[in-house]
Amino acid sequence: MKQKLYILGVVAALIISAGAILKVNHWPGASILLVTGTLILVFLFLPAALIDNYKAEGNSENKALYIVTYLTCFVVFVAMLFKIMHWPLAGLWLTIALPFPYVVFLPVFLVVTSKNKNFNIYNTVFVLILLALNSVFSALLALNVSKGTIVDSYNISRDYCHVEAAMADLPSVGDQSAVDVKIDEVLKIADNYQDLILKHEGFTRAQWKKDPVNLLNPESPNIPMAVLVNSGESYPGDRLQKALQELVVLMEQNKSFDAAAKALPAILGFAGENGIDPDWTIRNVAGTNLSWVLIYLDGLEANLKMIKASTGSIL
Repeated sequence: MKQKLYILGVVAALIISAGAILKVNHWPGASILLVTGTLILVFLFLPAALIDNYKAEGNSENKALYIVTYLTCFVVFVAMLFKIMHWPLAGLWLTIALPFPYVVFLPVFLVVTSKNKNFNIYNTVFVLILLALNSVFSALLALNVSKGTIVDSYNISRDYCHVEAAMADLPSVGDQSAVDVKIDEVLKIADNYQDLILKHEGFTRAQWKKDPVNLLNPESPNIPMAVLVNSGESYPGDRLQKALQELVVLMEQNKSFDAAAKALPAILGFAGENGIDPDWTIRNVAGTNLSWVLIYLDGLEANLKMIKASTGSIL
């Protein structure tokens, strides 16, 4: 039995290691390996190893320790997987996982081991070191991006602003069509979102476009969601997504915009059924870093203005 457990543990470790290497290098297959390895580790190896050890050395007094050990491993490893895979609720999982070993595991560990007179104090020290390493690793995972990456990303926003500024100098041509009016509506919603988020950070749109580097909490993933919810949005991004969907439908109904309508989902980042990705709101507005939400809104506005210019009416 022990030999099979060792083989299972080695296989899980090798699969996760291979997945990590592929993930770091952005090679295909990384997600499959990471998910498979974690599932084998959490649902096969850990419970089998703990049960085997309990039968060999455990007793009724430390049964709770084995249960809590498994629960702790489950929460920590699942949280790490969610964060690495950028799945929704990853932040919530990490928020639970970070204090879990200290709030749940450590008290049970100390109570159970204190009753064992033959227990070696060095084992307790070793456990505390492992908990400290877990905290460091979880904290590193919680850092969505490095400061340098965020600063570099501001160049994208500056490029979008330059495009918008150049287009604003172009002359207006002809009357506005229904598509132009709908684009204006979408732009108004995007501007409103951006104003609300920036106001929360003590910024104006002019300051953001001039010097975005001074943003105080660029890496925070919670601010856009909190701001938009507090502003009365039923769900952050719903109003913007609905307006964009209506724009796509409106353009599809007009034969002169048929080619643009086909390209619009790709331009705006939609990739699901009927041109809409069900995770679009979470990916671009609700669950994204503050700076990236603002940059996405800048890009959305620049792209919409170029589309409007191509229809014959320029902002």
